[in-house]
Amino acid sequence: MKKLIFPLLLCAITLQLTSCKKETKKEEQKEAKVEKKQAPFSLKNADNKVNWTAYKTTEKIPVKGQFKKVNITAGGEGNSAKEALNNAEFSIPVSSIFTSDSGRDFKIKKFFFGIMDKTELLSGKLVLENDSIGYSDITMNNVTKKLPFTYTLDGKKFSLNATMKVSNWEARKALDSLNTICKDLHKGADGVSKTWDEVAINIVSVFK
Repeated sequence: MKKLIFPLLLCAITLQLTSCKKETKKEEQKEAKVEKKQAPFSLKNADNKVNWTAYKTTEKIPVKGQFKKVNITAGGEGNSAKEALNNAEFSIPVSSIFTSDSGRDFKIKKFFFGIMDKTELLSGKLVLENDSIGYSDITMNNVTKKLPFTYTLDGKKFSLNATMKVSNWEARKALDSLNTICKDLHKGADGVSKTWDEVAINIVSVFK
């Protein structure tokens, strides 16, 4: 009898342990499914373009470029586009700068951003104040300043426009450095070499 009881107990324990493992696995699968579920609007999945326009010579000739990469570091999800955008935090690697001129890209990285303090990344947070204006707390050159912007939101398309005054981020030294290395290229018909302090910013995000 004792010989019969022991195998039965062993089977019962084994069945119990197997059952527990199955339950644990089901719970883990449920949690995984919950984690994978995304909000209807996600900036991480949107088509994000960060465009900028700088200016050279006294005639204020535009020099256009963009950053090819933007990372959403916090927030960026919601049940509406506005909810996803508001309070979203981001970072932009300066190494992703692109102007269709590799020589110019190199100079901007080395003689402009490279002169700044701790500026491998530009970082910020979007705050929408109402249906047309907002601001972003931009960190550049180890300085954080508020950058006001206007914006439009048409269905799934968000478009932001701002003018950034570089000297507000204590980056006059970096601007002078870039103007020195580009002295002849930034010289206009009047013979004066000039790199403007302002940069126009345009960000477009199209939600999928």
